[in-house]
Amino acid sequence: MIFESTRIAQALILICVANGSPIISRKLFGERYAQPVDAGLLLFDQRPVFGASKTWRGLLAAIICTAAVAPMIGLSALLGAKFGALSISADLLASFTKRRLGFAPSSRARLLDVFPEALLPTLVLQSALGLDKWDVVLTGLVFFVFETSVSPLLFRWHIRNRPY
Repeated sequence: MIFESTRIAQALILICVANGSPIISRKLFGERYAQPVDAGLLLFDQRPVFGASKTWRGLLAAIICTAAVAPMIGLSALLGAKFGALSISADLLASFTKRRLGFAPSSRARLLDVFPEALLPTLVLQSALGLDKWDVVLTGLVFFVFETSVSPLLFRWHIRNRPY
């Protein structure tokens, strides 16, 4: 089992960009362009589909920024855009699941907050990224450790609203 460190590093960079760009765009734009993806719709359980923190601004930021960064690390912009779209889709699915389980918007559910947005794009784009199944697993684990370690710092630096 030989891990492809360059390919794993590329995937980790894209994951970080896809997950970080909505946070940075919120800091840059404040409440401007912050229309919720779910338009405030409540489902049968009287809970939001995703929640107000999942915005079109964040969705577009994830896709555009990963598309912009991908060529800088040797990947195509189209692959970057696909990666960003898959990562943010996984984030939306995680938010949908958390709402159905009764978690408040922006509440902490570590496994749902980290793994889907790392694993979905790396699994779907595994071949295009040149990753094998162990690379995908390692990428998810490294992102989990990184996110767990860096998130409190981002909170302390007033980049994140919560310390997770």
